[in-house]
Amino acid sequence: MNKSDAYNLKYHITPPYGLLNDPNGLAFFNHQYHVFYQWNPKGTEHKHKCWGHVVSSDLVHWQRKSVALEPSEWYDKDGIYSGGGLVHNEKLYLFYTGNVTRDDGVKESYQCAAISEDGEYFQKTGPLFEHPKGYTRHVRDPKVWGDQNGNWWMIVGAQSEDLTGDTLIYKSKDLSNWKCQGSFFEHNSEFGYMWECPDIINFSENDVFVFSPQGLPEVGEYCRNPNQSGYIVGKLSEIGRFNGNLSDFKELDRGFDFYAPQSFKVNDRIIMFGWMSAMNEEAERAVPTIQEGWIHALTLPREIVLSNGVLYQKPLRELQLLRLDGMHYNGEIQKNSVWQLPSLQVELIINFSMLTANFTMKVRDAVQIDYDREQNSLTVWRTNWLTNQREYRKATLNNRLTEIQMFIESSSLEIFANEGEEVFSLRYFLEDTEQRSVLLEAGDNEGEVRIYQLQECAG
Repeated sequence: MNKSDAYNLKYHITPPYGLLNDPNGLAFFNHQYHVFYQWNPKGTEHKHKCWGHVVSSDLVHWQRKSVALEPSEWYDKDGIYSGGGLVHNEKLYLFYTGNVTRDDGVKESYQCAAISEDGEYFQKTGPLFEHPKGYTRHVRDPKVWGDQNGNWWMIVGAQSEDLTGDTLIYKSKDLSNWKCQGSFFEHNSEFGYMWECPDIINFSENDVFVFSPQGLPEVGEYCRNPNQSGYIVGKLSEIGRFNGNLSDFKELDRGFDFYAPQSFKVNDRIIMFGWMSAMNEEAERAVPTIQEGWIHALTLPREIVLSNGVLYQKPLRELQLLRLDGMHYNGEIQKNSVWQLPSLQVELIINFSMLTANFTMKVRDAVQIDYDREQNSLTVWRTNWLTNQREYRKATLNNRLTEIQMFIESSSLEIFANEGEEVFSLRYFLEDTEQRSVLLEAGDNEGEVRIYQLQECAG
C-alpha cells in the first residue's frame, strides 16, 4: 500500500511499512551516521519488535539498510527492545533489551549485545548479566559510554518491586563482564512508575541525565502528555553516581508528540533524535496512516547545547541542505499576511526585531500558534483526530521571543523558539493537500519572514 501525499513525511525518517517507535543505537561509524529504530515490520501494533536501520553521510539524505536485529534467540525471541550504540576498536556495538514470554506466560527481559565489523551484519553475544534483584521484569533500554579511566558504564531504565521508577548503573572493564553498582542516583520521592530510555550527556560545566518517566501527574501546563521525556542537570561522579535532584526535572519538548529521545556525540557536537509520538493507545489506533500500512516517525535531528542550566535543541546546520535553490519568500512582517506554501515540505523562519503586541499564526488552518506578549508565552493548538476537539500545549519562555523556526510537513510540525529554548513537536492530519496557507496576524510587530521549499529525501 502506498503512502499518500496527504500524510507521508518526505524528509523525516519513517518506516517503509509497519510501526516505528524509539530511536536506537545512534552512532557515527565507518564515515556514516547510523540510526536504528524500533520497528514492527509485520503490522502497526506494538509487537514483533526489530531494529530498523538507516544510514547517512550528512544527516539529511538517508539510505535504508536491511533489518539490523530481529528476534532469533531464546533471550530475545519475543522482541528486540530499545538500547544504544557504541564504537570501539573499529567495531560497532549495539546494546539492547531482549524480550521473552515463557511458555508459562511469565515475561522476562535480558540486557544483550551485538557486534559488527561493517555496520550492517551483527553478531549477537547474548545476555550480559543476570536480572537484578528487587526489580520487576521492566528493566530495559541500556545506554553505554566510556570514561577517561578505561571504564565502561551502562545505565538501564527500571521499575522497582514497589512499582516506582528507577535507573540502574553497571560497570565493566571489557564490555562483556558487568557488575551492578546500584541506583544511578539517590532519590526518595516517587517519580512515576517506570523510567524508560535513560541517557547521560556530558558537558564541560555539568552533566545532564535524560530519561522518560511514565506516570507523572499533570501539573498546570506541565506533563500534559500520557508519558514524558525530560532531564535533570547535575554532576556525574567518578564512581558512576549522578548528583542531581528530581525536583529540577524539565520537559525536553513542550509539544504533543515527543518521547524516548537518544543522543550521541560526534566530534564536538551532541545530536539527538526523538520519537514523534506521545499518544495514548486509543489515539494511536485512530491515526489515518494505519490505513496505509504504516505509523509514526522520528523527529529531525537536533544539536543539544547546555546554557544557564537549560538544554537548547537547535536544528542542525545540515538541515539547510534540505533547502531548494533560492528563497520562496523573503519580506517584512505585515499586520496581516497570508502566504501560500510552495509545497508540503517547508521551512519557515520569523525573526522579530521589535515585538510590541500579541500575534497569531495559522498553519494550513490546522495548527494555530498564539503568542502572549505579557506572559511571554507560546500556545500551540491542533484538532485531535480522535475526538475532533481542539487541544493545546503551552510554554512560557525565559527570554523575550526573537525567533521562531518551523519545519512543516504534510502531517508533522516542529517549532523551535529562540533557537531551541523551547520546542514543540507534533503530528496533525489534514486530507486536503491543496490547503497550504500560512496566516500571520501580527499586530504592530516588526521583523522578517523567510520561507524555503525543502527537498523530498526521507529514509
